[in-house]
Amino acid sequence: MRNLHKYLSIALAGLLLASCSGERNIYSGEEYVMFADTLKTYPVMNDVEWFSVPVVSTVTRDYDRTFGVEIIDSESNATETLHYTLRSNTVTIKAGETRADVMVHGIYDNIGPADSLGFTLSLVMPESLVMPGMGRKARVVLMKSCPFEIEGFTGWCVLSSTFLQTYNPTRSYQRLVRTEKHPQKDNTIICRNWMKEGYDVEIVFSTDDPMSPLVTVPEDQVMSDEGSFFGMAHGDDRILVKTSPLAESFFYPCGNYLYLWTQMYVRNLTEEIGTVGNFYTVMEWVSDEEAARLAREGMEM
Repeated sequence: MRNLHKYLSIALAGLLLASCSGERNIYSGEEYVMFADTLKTYPVMNDVEWFSVPVVSTVTRDYDRTFGVEIIDSESNATETLHYTLRSNTVTIKAGETRADVMVHGIYDNIGPADSLGFTLSLVMPESLVMPGMGRKARVVLMKSCPFEIEGFTGWCVLSSTFLQTYNPTRSYQRLVRTEKHPQKDNTIICRNWMKEGYDVEIVFSTDDPMSPLVTVPEDQVMSDEGSFFGMAHGDDRILVKTSPLAESFFYPCGNYLYLWTQMYVRNLTEEIGTVGNFYTVMEWVSDEEAARLAREGMEM
C-alpha cells in the first residue's frame, strides 16, 4: 500500500499542476490500474444496498477505459448469488478520471453473524497495466453488521474477567450482572454491581462506524472498595476503572456480547497512586431463564 500511495500522490500532484496550467496531463509516469485495497473487510447491512470496491489508475486518459472484473472461485469461500452479487462484471474509468467502483451487494439474510466469508476479484487487463508488487487482485471479506439496539445489551449477562480471576477472594472469575439502559445518556448502559455488589459502572457504545463498534468506560468510576479485593487500602479505599489505553474494546450487535479492556487504578485524596493493571472482560447477555439456572447452580451475583 505504501507504493500505491506514492504513485497516486505523484499522479494527483500532476493532475493539480495540469488544472493550473491548462495542460491535459503533466504526469508522465507509467500507467497502472489496480484495486485501491488488496484486502479489506466490508460491512453487510440490511439497510445498505451496495458497497464499493474502488479501482484506481495512476494516470488520466482522454477516453473511457473499461476492464473486466473476474471472480476467482478457487480463492473464494463466499458464493456468488448466495452471499453476494456484482452489479456488473466490468468497470469503467471515465475520461479525465482516475477512479471507478465495482459495486457489490451483500445478501444480509444469507450471512451469519459468525461467518468468515470472502471472495477474490481480479481485473482483466493487459499485463502492462499491472503495477509491480501490487498485482491485479483484491480480497473482499464480508462481515454481517446488525443494526444496533441497546435493548440487546440490557437484562442479565454473564461477566468473565481476568481481574476477578486475579483478585477475587473466592477465585471465581465469573458473575451474573444486571444491566439497564441509562435514563439520561444516549447509547449508555448501567451495569449494576459490576465487579462488586453496591458499585455500578457505566459503559458507552459508539455506533458511528459499523466497522468499528467500540465500547468505552468513562474514567474515574468507582468499581469497588480496596479491602474487598486487596485485603487492605493502599489509597483512599476506592478502586477506580476506565478504558484501557492498551487496546480497543468492541461490542457485537449480532451476538449481544462485548469484549472490554479496562484499567483499574487507585488514588489518595488528590493524586493517583498507581495502576493496579489492565484487565480483559467479556460480557455476554443471556435470557432470564438462563440467568436463573446459573444462579441456582451457584454463580455469583
